[in-house]
Amino acid sequence: LSIGLDVFTSPPNFSVRTMAEWEEIQALTIAWEGYEPILTEIVRHSVNECKVFIACDNSSEVDNYLQNSGVETANVEYLDVNTNSIWMRDYGQNTVYQNDVDSIYLVDWIYNRPRPYDDNYPEYLADYLNLDLYQTSVNPYDLVTTGGNFMSDGFGTAFSSNLILNENDGNGPYNSLNYPDHSELEINTIMNQFMGIDTYIKMSTLPFDGINHIDMHMKLLDEETLLVSEYPEGMSDGPQIEENLEYILNNFTSKWGTPFKVIRIPSPPSSSGAYPGSQPNNPTDGYYRTYTNSVFVNKTVILPFYREEYDTIAQRIYEEALPGYNIVGIDCDNSGNNIISLSGAIHCITHSVGVNDP
Repeated sequence: LSIGLDVFTSPPNFSVRTMAEWEEIQALTIAWEGYEPILTEIVRHSVNECKVFIACDNSSEVDNYLQNSGVETANVEYLDVNTNSIWMRDYGQNTVYQNDVDSIYLVDWIYNRPRPYDDNYPEYLADYLNLDLYQTSVNPYDLVTTGGNFMSDGFGTAFSSNLILNENDGNGPYNSLNYPDHSELEINTIMNQFMGIDTYIKMSTLPFDGINHIDMHMKLLDEETLLVSEYPEGMSDGPQIEENLEYILNNFTSKWGTPFKVIRIPSPPSSSGAYPGSQPNNPTDGYYRTYTNSVFVNKTVILPFYREEYDTIAQRIYEEALPGYNIVGIDCDNSGNNIISLSGAIHCITHSVGVNDP
């Protein structure tokens, strides 16, 4: 079933492979929706690695802003498309390949928020790039999910929190969005047919994480390495994270059949010392300051920064884990620019398109 030129709402009739986030990309995609100083730094550090597509409603204004900030914009392309929000990771496109590395396609899920412009963005981008788009939008393949809650190893294994189950259980709605009614087996089957996922690992949601996106506490650095947020013993979501990790290590291996390696990275508290959930009377004090919410842009990795004494530790951990990469931090916790207060950072506001011939 095709709904438009190249948008298909039934799964591909060939096997596909979802790319991993560290694979080579042709473009990084962002939406110019506030937090301009953070977006500007993302563009600055990405234009030498790939194209940057910016969804915006006034390209000359954005171009002037970037150039006045000293950013080279020759590699920037402005997409004249409406968006509702900055959270590109959650509503953006997913890259899959036929026969591992052959033809490239994009996959689009139903966005788990009632933001129609955002939900339509992958259709616009597929059209712009002249790529076929597969969409999980029509029964029995309708699937609600969000990019911040999806992590792929590039070889058919993916990770999510149980949010994926909750948002497809027939209940809801989230505001005006009704949830499809699927069993876990049906969800796995849709993910297999559209994304080539044959091992779909799901973990308990964390008690103090309001959005339940795994990119706020975990990241795959390669096929066998998990970078995991760490809290002081017994604090905040630390115990549940450790329980989830134990579940992974006891039940799954990397694609090589080896145990997953685990690298822990401390999450900083607020300046008053509060962690998520540690001060029930003042929940705003313990934002989810996380270093796992980073993005690979070919040979550069961009991560969120918060406070120098923690940032230097995080940078060192990334540099030791990813030798040869350029590790760059962008402050996400500055007054008037603290996007982390909205439970998101660098990974949440970026997405990528794989290269045509990996």
